[in-house]
Amino acid sequence: MLSILFFSAATFAQEESPVRVIREEKHDVSAPLAELHRMTPAQPHRFSPRSLKILPTAPANNEPEYLVPDLALQAAALPPVAAILGLNIDGLGQGQYGFLLDYTPPDTNGAVGDTQYVQWVNAEFAVFDKATGALVAGPTEGNALWARFGGGCETNNDGDPIVQYDKMAQRWILTQFSISTLPYTQCVAVSTSSDATGTYNRYAFSFGNSDYSDYPKFGVWPDAYYMSFNTFLDGSTFIGADACALDRNAMLAGNSATIICFQQPSTVASLLPSDMDGTIQPVAGEPAFYMSLGKNVIQLWSFHVDFTTPTNSTFTGPTVLPVASFTARCLHSCVKQPGTTQLIDALGDRPMYRLAYRQFPDGVESLTFNHSITTGVRWYEVRSPNGTPSLYQQGTFNPDSNTRWMGSMAMDQSGDMALGYSLSSTSVYPSIYFTGRVATDTLGTMEGEQLIMAGSGSQTGGQNRWGDYSAMSVDPADDCTFWYTQEYIPSTGSFNWNTRISNFIFPNCGHASGAAAALSVTKLAFARTLIGQTSSLPVTVTSNGTAALSLSNVSITGDYSVESNTCGLPLIAGGNCIITVGFTPAVKGSLTGTLQLTDNAPNNPQRVTLSGTGISIALSPAALTFGSEPVGQTTAPQTVTVSNMSALSVNLTGMTIGGEPADYTISANTCGSSLAAGTNCSLNVSFNPTEKGKRSAKLNVANNGGGSTATATLTGTGTVN
Repeated sequence: MLSILFFSAATFAQEESPVRVIREEKHDVSAPLAELHRMTPAQPHRFSPRSLKILPTAPANNEPEYLVPDLALQAAALPPVAAILGLNIDGLGQGQYGFLLDYTPPDTNGAVGDTQYVQWVNAEFAVFDKATGALVAGPTEGNALWARFGGGCETNNDGDPIVQYDKMAQRWILTQFSISTLPYTQCVAVSTSSDATGTYNRYAFSFGNSDYSDYPKFGVWPDAYYMSFNTFLDGSTFIGADACALDRNAMLAGNSATIICFQQPSTVASLLPSDMDGTIQPVAGEPAFYMSLGKNVIQLWSFHVDFTTPTNSTFTGPTVLPVASFTARCLHSCVKQPGTTQLIDALGDRPMYRLAYRQFPDGVESLTFNHSITTGVRWYEVRSPNGTPSLYQQGTFNPDSNTRWMGSMAMDQSGDMALGYSLSSTSVYPSIYFTGRVATDTLGTMEGEQLIMAGSGSQTGGQNRWGDYSAMSVDPADDCTFWYTQEYIPSTGSFNWNTRISNFIFPNCGHASGAAAALSVTKLAFARTLIGQTSSLPVTVTSNGTAALSLSNVSITGDYSVESNTCGLPLIAGGNCIITVGFTPAVKGSLTGTLQLTDNAPNNPQRVTLSGTGISIALSPAALTFGSEPVGQTTAPQTVTVSNMSALSVNLTGMTIGGEPADYTISANTCGSSLAAGTNCSLNVSFNPTEKGKRSAKLNVANNGGGSTATATLTGTGTVN
């Protein structure tokens, strides 16, 4: 495209802003989420549902739409996006899961973890099972995370939330601000495990009584958690974006933590911090990146943090990358809806969350993000941010006259991109769509869009607020599946928004990456196992290709279960992990099942055939030891209990001694020809050795309860005086 052909980059020197160190107000370790929920009193809605303001970072843009031609506008319509839509469920919203709506807009965001998806909207969050979409926990008031913590984090539920998943540490990060009371505070909770319903390391960081830090955004990086804010003096005068680094290592450990910040001048607004996707980390010491918008440019900064010696920290830039000319879509009230003159917000003055970072096996580093302009959704891919940054591709997606805005985008391990967004016009209710591209598509183009959720109403009642953001994340289990959450309106009205959570995958993701899988066995044969009891066997999975192996799903059928699975994260080439399979028969007889692994290897899915036998009759104890006894004499009897573990009657067809039967005698028998379900009977066995030395035998109880005869071993030693 022309803008790429005439690309140039420049780094503008700017006066270095002083390092600011913010020490925590307090930290602790919480109780589990369920207890926090119980500790939080039922909160009457302190306000009638209200619209949250968005603070502008610049004067209103009065430029007419389409002021300049958009040379990045995609002209060609491509076939429908190749991604396959999977789970598609309602998230939090009016009437869903007991959610009570307090605010407009929802600030819809969420993240996917190893087994869960967590969504947080103003002013509640919920945990979902990512395999089934079932609600695991919530809706939970945001400030319940800080129950009995004290201060504004506990008492205020002010929103602007972000939820993130630290893929490197397998931890959740949930954060929102407290602004109803002074001091202005950022509340941050870091889970102590990969379970979002567990305990959290909780922190409160005060920004003082004058620096109102609005519109916080969050990125995960190896050396820190990076955040950005739009800072307003006393909540009114914009003084510039603030770039901050939180001490990740300390917060993961639950230790005292600090934030290091670089306050920018008012000419710098709405920074986005880089947020790592994938399994390949930046090189040790590589700075985090921040990006923002300028007049027909995008701008890149680098943040190096040093928590030991804060004054060694640096925030350098910007590197200015010219892009195709654009006119930003409005901040307030410019998106049309059917059947009303009410216009809704576009927030075109700022880049949209997230700034997704990915490094590929060949060392290529990529940053992607988007923003709303008058001609559609403008998106970018910037490469080599730590070397010589360059605009690799850009595009504006708007295939028809409908308005598209409020996007979020990311990239999978194969370089496929996904872009989700809102869509509306005078004939289409605000709805949720996505598009995307595979790595081999023409640069600067997206494939045809696909509907996620059709809206069926317009937002009215004088409410113009929408968004203020959405969230596209990439599943850490396979590094291929995209998860997107966004707002829509189920029926015309005010304060009745809803949200949607969906996932989708490009079918060839990872298949060309050199990934391969080998299993230690293709069949598992379990020993005879009593009904209701469990026996276990392992399967070793080896990544024997040239690239990481990502398991997207592990399924199992029959009377079998996955007891443990160490294959949660993508498996590096040459690595292995173990899946332990449990066999718990519910009925007697031969039982089969299948373990199936879905992954990014060309021969997926891989299958293991499972077989085992459920048995009804148990003998207890399973071994009798009689010790030493003179030849010709008889020991006192020992008792063996015969139990029917099944839900059906079992026929007992014979009780015999096998091996050396002359040395053992069944001296009493309360067992009849059958044994009712859940009952037991007993046999007495005595030892009467016929020769000196060790004498061994077996007590056999023949039955039709599945499998073969139930046995107990008999041992004793004959002696001669």
